[in-house]
Amino acid sequence: MLVIVGYLVVLGSVFGGYALMGGHFGVLFQPLELLIIGGAAVGAFIVANDAKTIRATMKVLPKLLRSSHKHDKELFMELMALLYVLLSKGRKDGMMSLESDVDDPHNSAIFASYPEILGNVRVLEFLTDYLRLIVNGNTDPHEIGELMEHELEIYKHEGEVPAHSLARVGDGLPALGIVAAVLGVVHALASADLPPSEMGQLIAHAMVGTFLGVLLAYGFVSPLATLIEHRVVESLKVYQCIKVTLMASLSGYAPQLAVEFGRKALFSTERPSFTELDMHVRDVKSR
Repeated sequence: MLVIVGYLVVLGSVFGGYALMGGHFGVLFQPLELLIIGGAAVGAFIVANDAKTIRATMKVLPKLLRSSHKHDKELFMELMALLYVLLSKGRKDGMMSLESDVDDPHNSAIFASYPEILGNVRVLEFLTDYLRLIVNGNTDPHEIGELMEHELEIYKHEGEVPAHSLARVGDGLPALGIVAAVLGVVHALASADLPPSEMGQLIAHAMVGTFLGVLLAYGFVSPLATLIEHRVVESLKVYQCIKVTLMASLSGYAPQLAVEFGRKALFSTERPSFTELDMHVRDVKSR
């Protein structure tokens, strides 16, 4: 929704200012210029990316139109409560007691109490994979930490692929606008026998190409690339919270303190206060 609002502000500011200065909108309506710029941009995008990148970009674009409520305080409270329950059980009964929960989380009584985590396939896979390594007990904590960091780098790289591809399209749009403008000027010069008023109109039409290229680049495409990067950083926080919590537990900290370590890994806008988390953990403990 915010993307649509932002686009409306861009269009309202640009065309509203143009109208206030007495501009004529008929001059700006140049569908052939849009065809040249848009078609060339799509073609360059296809040439510059493989099928996997194109699919990833097409998949993420519709999601950008929705406001991101996926990683809010409630999600992290649920995640930390789940981690507390799992680590408490492992500390009390031994980590091997978690084997059945980790191997089949969909039939686990513990995971069943946290449907939001259970429904997130990638987060669930990340959590259970590393719990499985810890349950086996044959891996050095530093090696697990390095492996987690490596996997987070892969997640970040994969998430930013659409952002990089769109950013390159945005960088090229002003140049493609110049291409359209040059073609318009060539067309105008080829009609040099026309009256000055008509020649001026042709040149004005040609200059619209430069305007459209710059507007599409910095008002529409490049902001989408930046938004994707923000969403990727936001989505990584759930994995970083799991990583910090598990590493604190492996370092010998009690479950309640390990969860506190995970709380510190969150952004301040989603991070529950110490009191909120403590009360939530106490509530989970009492149940």
